[in-house]
Amino acid sequence: MENFTLIGLMAATCTTLSFVPQVVHILRTGNVDGISLAMYSVFTLGVALWLVYGLILGDIPVILANLVTFILAAMVLILTLNKRRRLKQHS
Repeated sequence: MENFTLIGLMAATCTTLSFVPQVVHILRTGNVDGISLAMYSVFTLGVALWLVYGLILGDIPVILANLVTFILAAMVLILTLNKRRRLKQHS
């Protein structure tokens, strides 16, 4: 494995894992008060585009990082939308 690929995989691991605490926090507490739907919507779209880019290039670090990040960011987005929809129904 090239050194550049290893650096890419390490960077991808760090940035991707940074989303795990947010997902765990929402799942444990149900608190989505500080989540910006606009930010997560644009971010999730951007990550999806990076994933497509990585697939086109066949770049494993870009593919893996963006696939996992897309799943985690989409989870935050979906959990936030669901929670806020339920809160509106009960108001």
